[in-house]
Amino acid sequence: MNGLRRFLLLAMLMACQLAFADIHFRNWHEEDDEEKWQEAEAPLPAYPQDADLLEFYVSAATANRYFIDARSIAVGSDDVVRFALVVRTAGGAKNVSYEGIRCKTLEYRLYATGRADGTWTKARLSEWRPIENKPVNRHHAALSRDYFCPDGLAIRTTDEGRDALQRGKHPNAK
Repeated sequence: MNGLRRFLLLAMLMACQLAFADIHFRNWHEEDDEEKWQEAEAPLPAYPQDADLLEFYVSAATANRYFIDARSIAVGSDDVVRFALVVRTAGGAKNVSYEGIRCKTLEYRLYATGRADGTWTKARLSEWRPIENKPVNRHHAALSRDYFCPDGLAIRTTDEGRDALQRGKHPNAK
């Protein structure tokens, strides 16, 4: 019986060693990929014009209307989908922003906000933030899931993004 106990203990130790080695390898590999990623320059687009706005559905729980400026959609070499977003509130206010979505990590970033005079102001706080699918302000979740990141991958071209918005959903969106 003593030999069986030693064998089982040795087998358990080897299994633990393999598990920890696998975890270490996965973490090392993910960190390595993250270090290699470099964000591309994101020049500000022309200010959105009403004629170029494509409306997209967010949720029945909001009275706001959401639009993407079709001319501003850009897919960077860094796999970030950038776009000008226009939000019209039920009260008549209009909010304009230039943003990006990184599909691989499901994060968004605010680059600039629009002014009433039709110019951009660079965002003071411009950092990558997680996209959360909450009932309020879920437009980033809708954009990533239904239009710009089908299957968790960034669209390949500007036209693919425009087409998804015109259809009301990307053909590969679940």
